[in-house]
Amino acid sequence: MALATRTDRRPSTTRTLWDSSVGKKSVMAVSGLIMLGYLVVHMLGNLKIFFGADEFNGYAHWLRTLGSPFLHHEWALWIVRVALVAAVVAHGVCAYQLSRRDIKARPVKYAHKRRRASYATRTMRWGGIILALFIVWHLLDLTTLTVNERAWAGHPYENVLATFSTWYGNTIYLVAMAALGLHVRHGFWSAAQTLGAGNARRDRTLKFLANALALVLFAGFVSVPVAVMTGVVS
Repeated sequence: MALATRTDRRPSTTRTLWDSSVGKKSVMAVSGLIMLGYLVVHMLGNLKIFFGADEFNGYAHWLRTLGSPFLHHEWALWIVRVALVAAVVAHGVCAYQLSRRDIKARPVKYAHKRRRASYATRTMRWGGIILALFIVWHLLDLTTLTVNERAWAGHPYENVLATFSTWYGNTIYLVAMAALGLHVRHGFWSAAQTLGAGNARRDRTLKFLANALALVLFAGFVSVPVAVMTGVVS
């Protein structure tokens, strides 16, 4: 008697997790926390602008020589960039796929209105789109210097002043930072729930941390264009 041949394979654990909503939410949570960690460090670095051009330009130069002499010039910076791009792509893909699943699962509107969600919850999708577009603008503005008309290669302090000396540069940045604050406020709490850190006793603390992080990041990032606009930094 011939043995039956197996014509299909069981999907791997990784594939099973990726295909599940829980897996996608976990990827979103982890990638979101990676980006949050970067944002905190990035904000602290931005605040060096208040100590003058030499301090800020020196910090920008240090970023490019980080890991030297073990790593070549800008290697560490590119490693961080690649990791961030991977986190952003994973976050965005999972968000899109979960959104599509949510729409397919509920093709008909609710007969009764659900409890009104917070403003941050209702704008998470639009906030994500705004932030994705801002990342592209930010890179073209202060990394490649493509859209910064008064950019001066090798002089990051002067380039920041050039960006925030224009009405459109300030407008784009302030709108994006408002979207970032709302995104972090809801995203941090959601990530904690997904990763199992939340419970009835911790909810109040987690919500406080989410609000505090959102406020600190918003205030820290916005302080730079405000300082340029008011002449505090010049």
